[in-house]
Amino acid sequence: MGLVVAIVGRPNVGKSTLFNRLVGKRLALVDDRPGVTRDLREGAARIADLRFTVVDTAGLEDAADDSLRGRMRRLTERAVDMANLCLFMVDARAGPTSADRDFADLLRKAGANVIVVANKAEGNAGRAGAIEAWELGLGQPLAISSEHGEGIEDLRDAILPFVEAAEGNRETTEADAAAGVDVEDTNSETAASRPMRIAVVGRPNAGKSTLINAILGEDRLLTGPEAGITRDAVSVGLDWDGTPVRIFDTAGMRKRTKVSDKLEKLGVADGLRAVAFAEVVIVLLDAAIPFEQQDLRIADAAEREGRAVVVAVNKWDIEEDRRGKLAGLKEAFERLLPQLRGAALVTVSAKTGAGLGRLRSAVLKAHEVWNRRVPTAVLNRWLADMAEAHPPPAPGGRRIKLRYMTQAKTRPPGFVVMCSHPDKMPKAYDRYLVNGLRESFDMPGTPVRLHFKGRGDGNPYRDKKKPKPSKLRKHLGKGAGEGGGSGRGPDRRR
Repeated sequence: MGLVVAIVGRPNVGKSTLFNRLVGKRLALVDDRPGVTRDLREGAARIADLRFTVVDTAGLEDAADDSLRGRMRRLTERAVDMANLCLFMVDARAGPTSADRDFADLLRKAGANVIVVANKAEGNAGRAGAIEAWELGLGQPLAISSEHGEGIEDLRDAILPFVEAAEGNRETTEADAAAGVDVEDTNSETAASRPMRIAVVGRPNAGKSTLINAILGEDRLLTGPEAGITRDAVSVGLDWDGTPVRIFDTAGMRKRTKVSDKLEKLGVADGLRAVAFAEVVIVLLDAAIPFEQQDLRIADAAEREGRAVVVAVNKWDIEEDRRGKLAGLKEAFERLLPQLRGAALVTVSAKTGAGLGRLRSAVLKAHEVWNRRVPTAVLNRWLADMAEAHPPPAPGGRRIKLRYMTQAKTRPPGFVVMCSHPDKMPKAYDRYLVNGLRESFDMPGTPVRLHFKGRGDGNPYRDKKKPKPSKLRKHLGKGAGEGGGSGRGPDRRR
């Protein structure tokens, strides 16, 4: 593994801004108020020719209890332990504070490699604070401006020795593996294959972060009884029982009318982008209040986006009448979400880990169906049988003829039917064919796109009118300009 760099410091010193600068994208939410970042966020950083992994962390809080601030601090301390290098960021305009000195002692006790970064040092206002950062006793401070990109080249020079050391350790590990030393196999075909992208979405406090922690087998994401802990979409890579996946934890999505805070709006927008980026979407419901109006909106948004959908009902461990509850859930699912008819409905307990095996099987099945392709010959035989069993209607006395059918795309499956009068095809017959595709080719739950086209739909000149003949051509007749004459006037050779 290459170099892992953690950005640490007290709240509101610019850690997320530097993170976005290093990864070259606006991945982390940034705001003027302190405490915006709560979870650990990883990204692929690049400074000129240097490549490494950077981790954005929550602000180091002066709390050690089980409160939200205390849990955030423990998560940041864990990032310090797993990183090869820590960028300890201080505010150059404010200078070192008592909290900065306490956190400097914490980094020294942890034995971490540290580079002190004095942020907001643009202009003369931050020069004095950058010099005062020497008193932290962690080496020469680097004066930078993460917002304006100043001092990034100096940061690259400071990180370079650690990158070279990490590369040297990796070469040594590969040499040991070639010599027969028993080391972890990180270059297997499973690790090299592209991971499946999964997004977990739902209302606030449904247990999304707890579910992902249960899948990971560790407390990687911040959890707790408070609603709305997760603020932005955080992705985590893992091997889920032999399947490489990248799973996205998203902020809870409330009704739009109830969302007024800027950060919550940004978090919901970030979650919707994660849905668009994902391949499989797990819609997580609370067993106590399932299929609320907002749950239906979230599931419908995932279907309209064309993602494979799996519905998971969390907190199943506290249910008493499980058989009756499950029957009611299935009936409500069929009635309230007909566009996802046949999709998997799985009961899980993120707290105890029950049902995770069934959830994994449902996700793999949904992903396989989402990528399924049906041969054209099979499709056309099926289309003939469907038309014979239930012929298309005849609007205005003119029968719609179904000529042939093909699959144009996958992810999700998309089909094209060539027919006459495609604009007059009723929605009922469209649903008839879509339901037939789901049943005949075992595609439950996945979005199916069906398009009807006529013969001339691919002709760019179909709707263009023919040019009108000129008045001279009308006067001379149809044959003017053809044959022996030039068409420019009477023949003067006589």
